[in-house]
Amino acid sequence: MSKTNACRMLDLLKITYTLYEYEWDESELDAQTVSEKVGVLSNQIFKTLIVQGDKTGVMVASIPGNCELNLKRLATVSGNKKVEMVPLKQILQLTGYIRGGVSPLGIKKKYPIYIDVSAKSMDLVSISAGRRGLQIFISGADLIVATEAFLVDITSS
Repeated sequence: MSKTNACRMLDLLKITYTLYEYEWDESELDAQTVSEKVGVLSNQIFKTLIVQGDKTGVMVASIPGNCELNLKRLATVSGNKKVEMVPLKQILQLTGYIRGGVSPLGIKKKYPIYIDVSAKSMDLVSISAGRRGLQIFISGADLIVATEAFLVDITSS
């Protein structure tokens, strides 16, 4: 298993993590499927979404897999009037990652990162390691430290 930029970043920060490799399919990149394949609850899979604010530009949001991103709430906490999802065709150019493999760690440019507050109390969360079929298991607290994220309530139930 080759190390990704996300793994190298955690190594540099001396943060403990575990890698989990699994078989993936283009039609099954959703958080529920990933949670079943890696053996954790869907709320422990933190999906990484790339969004754009009308004032701040590109931002990263990381939320539990069983939740939806509340764009209005994210706009408010990030100082924007409006936030929208970045078109899929721009993800690789902005992050260096492809859909289904976007990690909040090791993104090629430093964008503000907003992680849902639920991560703080979780002993184990799973994020993409930066490529499809590879997940990082890490504590929520360590994820927050590694990403230097803003901890906010940005989900809709």
